[in-house]
Amino acid sequence: MIFRQLFERNSSTYTYLLASRAGGEALIIDPVLEKTAELVALIDELGLKLAIAVDTHTHADHVTGLGALREATGCITAMGEHSRADCVSTRFRDGECLNLDGIELRSIYTPGHTDESFSLLVGRSDASGEGRVFTGDALLIRGTGRTDFQNGDPYQAYDSIFNKLLRLPDETLIYPAHDYKGRTVSTIAEERAHNPRLQVRDADEYARLMNGLNLPPPLLMDVAVPANLRCGRIAEL
Repeated sequence: MIFRQLFERNSSTYTYLLASRAGGEALIIDPVLEKTAELVALIDELGLKLAIAVDTHTHADHVTGLGALREATGCITAMGEHSRADCVSTRFRDGECLNLDGIELRSIYTPGHTDESFSLLVGRSDASGEGRVFTGDALLIRGTGRTDFQNGDPYQAYDSIFNKLLRLPDETLIYPAHDYKGRTVSTIAEERAHNPRLQVRDADEYARLMNGLNLPPPLLMDVAVPANLRCGRIAEL
């Protein structure tokens, strides 16, 4: 498999490029608008054809590159079925598989950070643990996505994390949409053991923890959310 993890410094966002073979079709997860030219150049250098660009949810801290990539490459744009974006080419349901030239991604509905967040599992989901899960903001490395805007809900987040993601095999690699300390990958077992937000007794304790964070709003939220509902088109003043 061809796998690349790209980083956008201003919003600490990770974008992922996957393809099963040289010269084949590629998929991009959580692209950032400012990185569009870099992504297109990388795709060309690797001899790939971009087939699908996916957002795990409507991001509030950066403008998505979905629309720009579609214009540049003719790719399909995709989000989960609960997204309110009016511009995506296709929507996927919980448990649905996206098949691309030898790669299969299984969608997992993981609301809580937002009410339309999905995670994407590539590879095995059985005891062999040979898989990677792209968690968006649902589960971060030693953290979890905030739940205080875009219809977020700490109880839904608890269910998504403990009853869905943490039930994946321990060896499953976790690739989040963000990390603010330069960490690039974790595993289900590591997060269960060492993530401080997961050391709670139950959903009520998790909700109290999340409701007490009192975080400032993302700096670009007023621009990013409206733009991302239009696949990255920023409204002109």
